[in-house]
Amino acid sequence: MYFDDMPVGFCYETGSRTLDAEAIKRFAREWDPQPFHLDEEAAKASPYGGLIASGFHTILTAFTLTLEASDWSDSSMGSPGMETVRWIKPVYAGDSLRVKAEVVGSKASRSKPDRGFVDVQYDIYNQDDVMVAAYRASHMLKRRQAE
Repeated sequence: MYFDDMPVGFCYETGSRTLDAEAIKRFAREWDPQPFHLDEEAAKASPYGGLIASGFHTILTAFTLTLEASDWSDSSMGSPGMETVRWIKPVYAGDSLRVKAEVVGSKASRSKPDRGFVDVQYDIYNQDDVMVAAYRASHMLKRRQAE
C-alpha cells in the first residue's frame, strides 16, 4: 500500500492474535519486568487479579497485525511519531487482539513529491469486542509513480 491508497476515511481491520501466559512473561522479562506481567501469583494479588500483558506488548502486537493486514513493505519510509497511546483495559493471558484502523489525516509532502504522510487511528479490541488500547500514528509513505 502506498500513500495514494490511503485517503482520509480509509478503514481496514486485521486478523487476530492470542497472547498466552508464556508470551506475556517472555516479553515482560526483556522489556517490562513488573510482577503483574511476570508472576501469576503476584498478578493474582495485584489490582488486575491475574497475569496481564505489558501495554507495550499490546501495542507492538497490534502494530504487527496492521503490517500483516496492509503490506507497506514497498512504500514505508518510517514514521515521524505517535500522537497518542492509551491503555484502556488490561489484556489478560488468553485474550485475542485485533485492530480496526482508520486514516484520519493525509497530507502530500510539499517539498518532496515522492512521499506523503497519513495519520491513522488504531483501536485495539479483545475477543469480546471490548476496546483495550488505542493509538494514533503518522506514517511516511512513498507515492505511486505516474504511469
